[in-house]
Amino acid sequence: MSPELGRIILVIGIVLVVVGGLAALGIRLPLGRLPGDIAIEGERGGFYFPIVTMIVISVILTLAINLLRR
Repeated sequence: MSPELGRIILVIGIVLVVVGGLAALGIRLPLGRLPGDIAIEGERGGFYFPIVTMIVISVILTLAINLLRR
């Protein structure tokens, strides 16, 4: 295993622990239901497509991976 891969796995693990700890404390992250997400509510249910949330997460992960690779 290369040191870079080990570093990436370590960072992912730390992020998961932090997010899990925040969730256990009842703290919600500011992601989800952003302006631009598609939400359709009807009598029989609803549809939610978090397009903007997915774009934001994609940009954050891309930046993080590019910073780790340097």
